[in-house]
Amino acid sequence: MTSGQVAGGGAVGRVEALHVYPVKGLSPQPLREVELSAGRAFPFDRAFALARPGGEYAPGVRRGISKRQFFVLVDEARLAGLRTHLDTGTGAFTVAVREHEVLRADLRTGEGVQRVLELFARVLDLPAGVLPVWAHEEGRRFTDTAPGGDEAMELVSVLNLASVRELERRAGAPVDPLRFRANVHVDGLPAFAELDLVGAEFTLDGVRVRGEQPTVRCAATEVEPGTGRRDLPVPQLLSRCFGHELMGFYVRVLTGGTLAVGGELRA
Repeated sequence: MTSGQVAGGGAVGRVEALHVYPVKGLSPQPLREVELSAGRAFPFDRAFALARPGGEYAPGVRRGISKRQFFVLVDEARLAGLRTHLDTGTGAFTVAVREHEVLRADLRTGEGVQRVLELFARVLDLPAGVLPVWAHEEGRRFTDTAPGGDEAMELVSVLNLASVRELERRAGAPVDPLRFRANVHVDGLPAFAELDLVGAEFTLDGVRVRGEQPTVRCAATEVEPGTGRRDLPVPQLLSRCFGHELMGFYVRVLTGGTLAVGGELRA
């Protein structure tokens, strides 16, 4: 039973980690705290992306489109071998390979964006003269949920670390929680108790949220963070061990506030 274990209004979990992903498909950036607004996702989360040339995205597109229209881990596992960072205050964007910085560019300038695109054209082995398309639309996000509409693109992804540990136990192999690219890692719940929070309201460090939908996992989770190796068939393992391909869930922020590492989950 999980529902009874998360009910009752008391503290049932703790926020263990927070991450933002400024560029879709690229590195997580850890946070100690984040200021959230009602109806909005993490600031700068998936605010940028590398779109496929000749695909559905073009500058000015104001609708959610499939993640397959972008360069992401589900198809380009090598991206996980890069470490990227965006200073959201200055626009400084860095790329490192094996801890060696190979690019520093200012995303506020056309020249800086061009240098980023030229680097990733080489990383992705694109034909000569072909570059990714820099995707950025003010006020929009390139989340996997974006095809569901403008409200869906503002969901926050939450991962229950106990569920990851249970997958590790069943699979007999270590599973890095960063495979799942969630914004919030929580602990203290029973494994897969997060599925009982879909449709329920609860608080994360005093921020009121509502569970919206479970997260169906794809082949992107097969890729080992930091190396780019496709080394673990996570969706198959989930299906074989649990009869579903779910890990984590999405929530909608109902009331604004500061969410910090160490904050309590109260159901």
